[in-house]
Amino acid sequence: MQQIFRLDIVAREEDVDWISGLLTLRAPFGWEEESLPTGETRFRVHCEKEDFLHTLRDGIARGTPEACCTLKTLEAQDWLSAWRQFFTPVCCGSRFVVLPPWLADSPEFPDRTPILIEPKSAFGTGHHATTALCLSVVSDLLDQGRITPGQSFLDLGTGSGVLGIACCKSGLSGLGLDIDPLAVDNALENRALNQVDGFAAALGGIEAAAGRTFDLVLANILARPLTELAPAVAAARKPEGCLVLSGLLEIQADGVEAAYTAQGLSAARRIIEGEWCALVWD
Repeated sequence: MQQIFRLDIVAREEDVDWISGLLTLRAPFGWEEESLPTGETRFRVHCEKEDFLHTLRDGIARGTPEACCTLKTLEAQDWLSAWRQFFTPVCCGSRFVVLPPWLADSPEFPDRTPILIEPKSAFGTGHHATTALCLSVVSDLLDQGRITPGQSFLDLGTGSGVLGIACCKSGLSGLGLDIDPLAVDNALENRALNQVDGFAAALGGIEAAAGRTFDLVLANILARPLTELAPAVAAARKPEGCLVLSGLLEIQADGVEAAYTAQGLSAARRIIEGEWCALVWD
């Protein structure tokens, strides 16, 4: 049976939004959140990858040094069996469905493109609104003919590779980048699971794509790096290409959009899902 680890994060009220944003991008498979009598909030992240939780803890320590992080080893259980009880397919747009491998041959979604993601991974299964938003936008852009087979894509912050795999299964080819080496390994594993060609997953940020332009640029990362990287991300989009930014709260959308209109882009189209927002230039 597989070992599991738990990271407990106790945060002050003023740090909760920052930590929630970080977990959205780095732990989109989910976490527990509890308000404590002290006025603080406790986050709990369970994962079978101890290295991932070490990296997450270090990132929180840098960004919110007042937060208290505790990493624990839990009693081994049959976690895959537990996942099978709770993992549900995720339909995104008119085209895609995210499935675990044991539902690969399910007849329930005959008109949808299956994207197989091992749900025990620490890098996203499509259940979080930001990933689902991006997949839905990609589906819509395909329906509208704004992106077509044979075109190129850049998936910045690729995580599990779910967006890049969806693009490849739709006839595009391109590059997935992530600054976390564990995420790149996971994207490569899922690429093999889906048997897709034309998807290069590599370690690095936007600088790894310098000098190249793409028909579709997807960036599902936090609002701050989206803002800071605006010149490079905007430059990676072909003049008539599409750009999709996600990983931001609706209240952050104005600031992020302003960073891109400053690069000469027009106003973005906004897709809202709960408190989350995707900015779309198409």
